[in-house]
Amino acid sequence: MDERLTDLGLEPVELSLEQRNRLDERGFLILEGIIGAAWLEELRRAFEAVFKDEGQDAGKEVAQVEGVRRLADLVNKGEVFDGVYLHPALLAAVWHVLRRPLKLHSLNGHDPLPGHGQQELHADWGGDRGTGRYHVVNSMWMLDDVTADNGATRIVPGSHRFPGRVGEEVADRLAPHPGEVRLEAPAGSVGVFNGSAWHSCTHNHSGAQRRLLHCAFIAREHRQQTDQREHLRPETDRRLTPLARYVLDV
Repeated sequence: MDERLTDLGLEPVELSLEQRNRLDERGFLILEGIIGAAWLEELRRAFEAVFKDEGQDAGKEVAQVEGVRRLADLVNKGEVFDGVYLHPALLAAVWHVLRRPLKLHSLNGHDPLPGHGQQELHADWGGDRGTGRYHVVNSMWMLDDVTADNGATRIVPGSHRFPGRVGEEVADRLAPHPGEVRLEAPAGSVGVFNGSAWHSCTHNHSGAQRRLLHCAFIAREHRQQTDQREHLRPETDRRLTPLARYVLDV
């Protein structure tokens, strides 16, 4: 673990050997029961409140997607979200993948409407591959049960190690990949995956809600998707701990 994080008050969590192996070999890990019942309800209410308040502008800080209720820059939209990017188990997993100082990349929300949500197979890192040095780790905080029917993320196990880019190796990136699996888990779970792995959201066929928070981290030498210094609001600034300031790079 980054000594800077522990010096600033992070209580370190040790991943099990099986968890470390899953991240190393398959490129992803599901942590169940991370979000307690009370916090889960608070996060759900906050998700809906932000979306209602922002209306047609929701998600515009990063991207708006047709058929998907998007939220962005959640660091600045409620103290309830602070525990997401500061969660010790998540930071332990991110550190295990990156192996060097990290910072938050972005904290967004994603909820595909019925009949929507399918993405092309892609990776979150578009740079060098096959070197064993990784740059981005993403996580999915599941505010609802996530199933194959309501748009669970698909991922190709081990693809973080593939030297080729998905656009060069896969002719139809919307089509099912023969090696893909779905990251299905009950509400309150957190899926963590190496950003170099090939993955995408899928169609919400059932119509059931599938609200996620996407909390991504990047190696500290890179630029953030959401520049926290640029977006930091005064009310957010006043509540931040030294640990939070470091993780946000503000």
